[in-house]
Amino acid sequence: MKILIAEDDLNIRMGLFDLLDNEGYTCIEADDGESALHLYIEHQPDLILLDIMMPKMDGYTLCRKIRQLNETVPVIFITAKSEEIDQVLGLELGADDYIKKPFGTREVIARIKAVTRRCLQTQQPSDQQEAETFWMDDLRVFPAQLQAQREEITFELSLRDLKILQLLHREQGKVVDRDMLFNECWGRDYLPSSRTLDQHISKLRKVIEVDAKAPKVIQTVHGIGYRFIQH
Repeated sequence: MKILIAEDDLNIRMGLFDLLDNEGYTCIEADDGESALHLYIEHQPDLILLDIMMPKMDGYTLCRKIRQLNETVPVIFITAKSEEIDQVLGLELGADDYIKKPFGTREVIARIKAVTRRCLQTQQPSDQQEAETFWMDDLRVFPAQLQAQREEITFELSLRDLKILQLLHREQGKVVDRDMLFNECWGRDYLPSSRTLDQHISKLRKVIEVDAKAPKVIQTVHGIGYRFIQH
């Protein structure tokens, strides 16, 4: 899933980039409204994080222009001008949500995930969504919801978590080496780091495994990579 970050504050923009990249999203950046519009037309992102006060073209104007091109792409405003947000949404500019500055990382991820779920669910009819759920041992994975479930317990997944589980499930019984994991779950332009991969797998295991020290879903093949074996 590709996200356009349109924000003129470098620190905020890079913070959002790093946060979303770590969650598994592909990000493109713009530091003014005109550049953001050109990038939108060129890359057709799946979601837009849009600052209101930007040089060359403000967020209100940019949102209107994007809505003329695409009525459905999700737009989340980033703003310090919270008193105007109700008016923005009320004037039917087409914003799906808003994030107030300063914001916390959990809030950003929660709002992005909510919009991501809506995107994934609208891309497929409900019967197809049901068909595309899959089991890994006693864990059922729901891709369109970015969730997994064991008995009555539901686990939230990041987009990257989902990519890892989908890859291991697809290649079940086979060893998935580190290069394949990086290429498919991080992207071919990512510079691989064993530490990055191992830390992410460790974190994911703590979420989905009954016992993270004796994993059944994501098994380590020392010196090579990981695998899943359906029992």
